[in-house]
Amino acid sequence: MIHEIERKFLVHGFVPPRDAAPQYVEQGYLAITPDGTEVRVRRSAAGHLLTVKRGRGLTRVEVEREISAEEFDALWPATEAARLTKDRHRVPDGPHTIIVDVYDGALSGLCIAEIEFRSAEHAQRYIPPGWLGEEITGVTGYLNQSLAAHGMPLHEKTTRTHHGP
Repeated sequence: MIHEIERKFLVHGFVPPRDAAPQYVEQGYLAITPDGTEVRVRRSAAGHLLTVKRGRGLTRVEVEREISAEEFDALWPATEAARLTKDRHRVPDGPHTIIVDVYDGALSGLCIAEIEFRSAEHAQRYIPPGWLGEEITGVTGYLNQSLAAHGMPLHEKTTRTHHGP
C-alpha cells in the first residue's frame, strides 16, 4: 500500500517568495464517499493525474497515476459539481518542502499549507515555522474534496500550533 502522511495548516497573509514560480492547478472530483474515499483528476503544468485517496487524518492511502490530456478532457465534465482551482507554491523548510495552495474562485482568500513526511513519527516531531497558522490536519471541512464540493467551511474546529517566540 502507498500512504500519504501529511500535516496541514491554515496560512494567513502568505507572501510568496520573490523567486516563486507558482503552478496553476485545476482539480475535480469524480467520486467522494462518506468514508473519505475520493477519486479526482488534476491538471497542471506538471501534467495530468488520476488519484484515488482513502481515509482521513494524518495518514491516508493514496494511489496516483499519470493520464493523458485526452483522458483528462474526457473525465473533466464529470467533475462539474466538485471543482477547485489554486496556485501552488513550493517553499523550502530545511529537509522539507511546504506546499502552499492559494485558492481562487469561490475559495478566494483561503490559503492552506501542507507538508508530507516519510513516517508518522517524523510528522509528529515536526515543528512548523511560525508563519503557519492553525493546524487543520484531519479537519474534514478543509479537505480539498470538501472544499470542491461544499465551498468554504463555516465553523470548523482547528488546533493552534504556533511554535516560536
